[in-house]
Amino acid sequence: MWIQRSLVLSALSVLFVINAVVNGKAVPDKVSRGDAAQTLTSIKGNGDLQASESQVSQVAQQRIDFTEYDDHHHEHHHDPGYWKKKVTWKEGWKKIWKPAKKQIWVPQWKQIWKPIWVPVKVPSWKEIKVPAWKQIWKPVWKEIQVPAWKEIQVPDWKKIWKPVWVPTKVPAWKDIQVPAWKQIWVPVWKEIQVPAWKEIQVPEWKQYWTPEWIKVGIPGEKFLGKDHEGWEYTSHDLWKKKLIWKSHWKKVWKPAKKQIWVPSKKLEWKEEWKQIWKPAKKQIWVEDKKLEWKEAWKQIWKPAKKLIWVPDKKLEWKESWVQIWKTAQKQIWIEDKKLEWKEAWKQIWVPGWKEVWVPDWKKIWKPVIISEWFPTPDHHDHHHEEHAWDRKDDKLNKVLWKRDDSTAAGPNGNTNRKSSHLQPIQTADFQTKQTSNVQEESSKAFRFPGA
Repeated sequence: MWIQRSLVLSALSVLFVINAVVNGKAVPDKVSRGDAAQTLTSIKGNGDLQASESQVSQVAQQRIDFTEYDDHHHEHHHDPGYWKKKVTWKEGWKKIWKPAKKQIWVPQWKQIWKPIWVPVKVPSWKEIKVPAWKQIWKPVWKEIQVPAWKEIQVPDWKKIWKPVWVPTKVPAWKDIQVPAWKQIWVPVWKEIQVPAWKEIQVPEWKQYWTPEWIKVGIPGEKFLGKDHEGWEYTSHDLWKKKLIWKSHWKKVWKPAKKQIWVPSKKLEWKEEWKQIWKPAKKQIWVEDKKLEWKEAWKQIWKPAKKLIWVPDKKLEWKESWVQIWKTAQKQIWIEDKKLEWKEAWKQIWVPGWKEVWVPDWKKIWKPVIISEWFPTPDHHDHHHEEHAWDRKDDKLNKVLWKRDDSTAAGPNGNTNRKSSHLQPIQTADFQTKQTSNVQEESSKAFRFPGA
């Protein structure tokens, strides 16, 4: 940075030297140092190297133009006066960037609660069939012993007539099974024929018409024209074509229904006889004894009854258990949905401020070299003019200017911009001067055309 500033200062010094050589007059060191210092101050104040280089190039071009114009003027007019260059400060506006705040929307997360369905298991009852044992009673024949009286013969001594047993045949009844026939009815399938309809194709004649050209005679005589000799030509028995529709018959098949007999089965009841066995009694002859009485004392056998046990069957109800299925309730878990609130985060936008750089206009002062025309002074003062530069300001009228930092309106009407007006200040090196008029002229803010 210091190298660039030194280069700019060197370029300004070279320009002043060239200007002094062209004009043939030496510029006082005091003036050149002051101009260079002011230029350097303005460059430092601006802080823009490119702007300073452009200003230097403009100043150099103005000096060259003024020099050429000065030479041309002296060449043509030969005015005994001379031109003198002066550095003045010109108001200008420089575009700068200043920090500002811009309202933006900043994303943030907001905690919300949203309903969700959570699958859960809820208890329920389901009807099922479970095995169980049921007590039943079923009839059974049980072998038992029943008391009975049996006819027996017991000995006894008694004066009796002694019986003599004579074997004989006596009638008796015997239980037997005799065959018998029972009428029953059994179902049988009988083959029968039932009517039905069958889809068949039957022939049929369909009439259709086709176009046909025939020849038809045209009765009478028809004039055909004349030839070049005047002979007339006529024609007889002419024919013409005539379109007629000729009838034709085409054999087609159309669907029809035909009654047929299809085999089927019919359930009938047929009489049958079944052989069964029924109980009956048959007379038989059994051997027996016939008692004849013989008077004697002897042992005889007399009938008596003895209690005995004979086998028999008794119908009893026996306890039994059968497996059955009974309805029961079984607890099961079924799927269900439960509404719960789930924590979630939602992105929202909240206003915020962002540091941005916005363009602004800053008032600056640029050094401008202008030329002023002065008439040729008297000869007794010529020697003095060759060694000094009449700046029209002596030490008694010097005023030191300081930049005003008060707020002033810019070119766009902004009031937050610092003004760059110069204000006179009192110093100890110079005498006090009335600067009211100067202040009034310098306090006028620079305005763009149309502002």
